[in-house]
Amino acid sequence: ADVASLVRADPDKGPTLVRLAWHSSGTYDRISKTGGSGPGSIRFKEELAHGANAGLAKAVDWLEPIKKKHPAISYADLFTLAGVAAIREMRGPTVPWSSGRVDGPATAVTPDGRLPAADKGSPKNTAAGLREVFGRMGFSDKDIVALSGAHALGRCHPDASGYTGPWTPTPTLFTNSYFALLNNLKWTPKAWDGPLQYEDPSGKLMMLPSDLVLIEDPNFKKYVDLYAKDSGAFFKDFSAAFATLLELGTSNLTPTAYTTERTARG
Repeated sequence: ADVASLVRADPDKGPTLVRLAWHSSGTYDRISKTGGSGPGSIRFKEELAHGANAGLAKAVDWLEPIKKKHPAISYADLFTLAGVAAIREMRGPTVPWSSGRVDGPATAVTPDGRLPAADKGSPKNTAAGLREVFGRMGFSDKDIVALSGAHALGRCHPDASGYTGPWTPTPTLFTNSYFALLNNLKWTPKAWDGPLQYEDPSGKLMMLPSDLVLIEDPNFKKYVDLYAKDSGAFFKDFSAAFATLLELGTSNLTPTAYTTERTARG
């Protein structure tokens, strides 16, 4: 309920809280068994300084009053709970969530570079980069496309990622619109002095090179087509993949119900 109140008071906080949950979890490496959401290490300045985490320190700060109100919850649990509660508050699916993460020390911070890159210089390299990063976490092509659907939310900020603009016209609503827009609009390189990104004919919406590869690569494209037509399939597959993402590298968690209407730890 506390996270839901944050999002209700300022809907633009919702997408950033989802990004916080995702980036706190997406550092997992199944070979070295390091990273992931377990130690809550994204609260440390060393991890917040990673390039992909630009702009996330404010989200950690937003959650600090909730942590003070509910001291029993670990930061690691709070960051992941904030993500699933925000998704639900933005009319997305109820993603299964488990509690029991135990905060670790700053030495748990993993090396920079474990999160996906928006552009690796060519569509082929960008697609390979996505498969390398997500494959390191154990995800399939279907999972990559489903998780990319979170780009229905939020916008890029030049002072954070270097890119600019929203992916969809409803950046505080969790829908399958990202896939329909990818498929149905003509995307052309934006003429500006920033990094390569694409714009729709109106110039109001944008896509990154890593978004465009989802319709350029046939193995990705079949899932874009499915989710553009079937929001139920997207919600189901996203929910499963995001729940898995949030638990990578953790152990002994307890499935825990949460509601965005009323709960002591929402």
